Amino acid sequence: MVRLGMNRGNAKLNAFALDQLQVAALDRVVEVGFGGAVVMPQLLRDAAFVCGVDRSQDVVDAAARRFADFVHSGRAEFKVGTVENLPLPDATFDKALSVHTVYFWQSLEAGCKEIARVLKPGGQIVLGFLPKAHMDRMKMPSDIFTPRDPDDVMAPLEQAGFRMVETRRPNSESGWVVATGTRADDR
Repeated sequence: MVRLGMNRGNAKLNAFALDQLQVAALDRVVEVGFGGAVVMPQLLRDAAFVCGVDRSQDVVDAAARRFADFVHSGRAEFKVGTVENLPLPDATFDKALSVHTVYFWQSLEAGCKEIARVLKPGGQIVLGFLPKAHMDRMKMPSDIFTPRDPDDVMAPLEQAGFRMVETRRPNSESGWVVATGTRADDR
């Protein structure tokens, strides 16, 4: 029952985050920490190109097999990497998405700077997560997991050169939040 409830909550957060990203047909999108590739089918349907970056070689290999047709046609790519050191060239993506990953980032500042680096000027970022108060109730191991408040995420986004930074929630009962921003033209 707990897993079913979490899956429903995650599905709603993923859907809301995707809605905020507003993927268009010509967009090049990077998803950082894509894990089980839950939103990848929709990204591949809506965007011109999608790159998934994850720290797990097994996850990257599984996605490359699952989405082999997209990889072979040049519409998808999967790479091993971390948000603090993305294996991607500068200014190549229009949109960036990461859901339920900020808890695992070693440095919010470095991660936000790296995402800003790979986004084109005017590129958009959406980070979806549960705030600290909700995550603290789950008693996650503190050596690998750092709960974050929205303010913890907003300041590094602004410092990395994102403008129009804000948090959005679909309603007050949802518990989760997305942080959004637009990469400034003058970084």
